[in-house]
Amino acid sequence: MSKKGIVRNISLMLAAVLGTVNFGGCGEEASSDRAEVEMVCYKPEAVKAFEKIEARFNETHDDIHLTISSPNEAMTILKTRFIREDYPDIIGIGGDSNYSNFLDADLFLDISELEELEQVKKSYLQMDKELEFVPQEGAYALPYAANAAGVLYNKEMFQKYGWEIPETWEEFMTLCNEIQSCGIQPLYFGFKDTWTCLAPWNALAVGLADSDICSQVNREETTFKEAYRETAEKIKALLPYAEENPYAYSYNDACTAFARGESAMYPIGSYAIPQIKSVNPDMKIDSFVFPANDSEKENVLNSGIDLQFCVMKNIEQKEAVYEVLRFLYEDEVIQIYLEDQGGIACKEGDFSIPSELTGMREYIRNDRMADFQDHHYPSEMSVDAMIQTYLLDESDNSADKFLKRFDTEWKRYNRDLIRKVQEYEKGMEDAQ
Repeated sequence: MSKKGIVRNISLMLAAVLGTVNFGGCGEEASSDRAEVEMVCYKPEAVKAFEKIEARFNETHDDIHLTISSPNEAMTILKTRFIREDYPDIIGIGGDSNYSNFLDADLFLDISELEELEQVKKSYLQMDKELEFVPQEGAYALPYAANAAGVLYNKEMFQKYGWEIPETWEEFMTLCNEIQSCGIQPLYFGFKDTWTCLAPWNALAVGLADSDICSQVNREETTFKEAYRETAEKIKALLPYAEENPYAYSYNDACTAFARGESAMYPIGSYAIPQIKSVNPDMKIDSFVFPANDSEKENVLNSGIDLQFCVMKNIEQKEAVYEVLRFLYEDEVIQIYLEDQGGIACKEGDFSIPSELTGMREYIRNDRMADFQDHHYPSEMSVDAMIQTYLLDESDNSADKFLKRFDTEWKRYNRDLIRKVQEYEKGMEDAQ
C-alpha cells in the first residue's frame, strides 16, 4: 500500500473513532435527563409478558427508561449481584423463603407510603407479614400475582357420572369411593418427584393448621407433632385412591395421565394446568378447594404469592421507581401479565379468573386464602423428601416417627432463627 493510501486509511479510522465518540457523547447527553430503572424478575417463563410491559412503559414515559430482565437462574444471579453490591432497583420474586432471607438481610426499602398497597387483597399482605422472621414495621413488597392449589378435576367425567363437588372431608372420602366403584381411578399423584408431595400436604395443612404455625413453633408455643397430626393422617388416607406405586411416576407422568383421563382428579396447583393442556388442549378442567375439614366454613384456599415486587434499599431515584410500581399496578398492565401467565391478581378488583379455577372463585373473591406452608420451610430441611419417606412407611407408628422427625429437623435447620425469635420476644417482654 502506498504512503498516501496508509495516511488516507488512518484518517478514515480517526474519523470513525471521533465519530463514535461524538455520537456516544450525544447519546449520553440525551439520556442524562432520563432516569434509568432496572428490574430483575425470577420468572423466565414470563419474558414475553414483561417485554410487552416494558415496551408499553417506555412508550408512555419520556423521563424514565425501564429495563426488565427475566434470566434463567435469576435467584443465583441476584444473590451474586448482592454479594458484589451491584443492586438492581426492583426485583420480582415469589412470596417464599428467599423473600424472608432478603428481608432479614435488610436489603429492601420500606414502601409503606405507596398508595397501591391499599389496593392489595388483605390475605396477601398478611402472607408477607407472616414471612417475616421477626415482626417488622412497614411493608417491603407489592404482591402482584398469585397461584392456587387444591384439586383439579375432569369436568366432563364429573358431568357424565353426576358426581357432586365435595365440601367436607367426609364428602371427599365418599366421592373417592364412589369414583372407585365406577372402575375409575380417583386420584393421581406422581410422587417420584418429591416436591409433588408438598401439593396435597399444603392444600390440607392450610385448612387444618394455623397459617403462622411455623412462627408459633419458633416461639415454643406449640410443636409440629401437635399441629400437623391431622394433616399427616389425612394425606396418608389419600393413598388407597391413587395410582399403584405413585413413587414410580413423575410430575410429567401425572400431568399426562390426568390429561388422558386416567384419573378423575389431580391434587396439584394451578401451575400444572399449562402442562396438562399441552397434552390435551381440549380437556375441560375445573377445580375445588381441598375439603380438609368437617365443615365447609373451616376450609381455606391454598393460595400463595407467585410474584411480588421489592425495591432495593439503596436506590437513588425513588420517585422513578415508585412510578414504575404505579404503572405495574394499573389494571390494564396486570391484565397483560394474567393473560400470558394465568393465575390470580393480588390486587382487589374485577380481574379475570381462569376458567379452570371457577370452583375456587368464591374463595378468591371473599379473600378466604392462606399461604403454602412450605414457603416457611428452609430448603435444606427437604420436607418434601421427609413426606415421601413417611408415605412409604407402612408401620403403625409412621405418623409419630414422621412428626417427631419434623420437630427435630426443624430445630436443627432453624437454630439461629429460633434464637433470634426468642431474643426478640424477650426484648419485647423487657420493654413492657
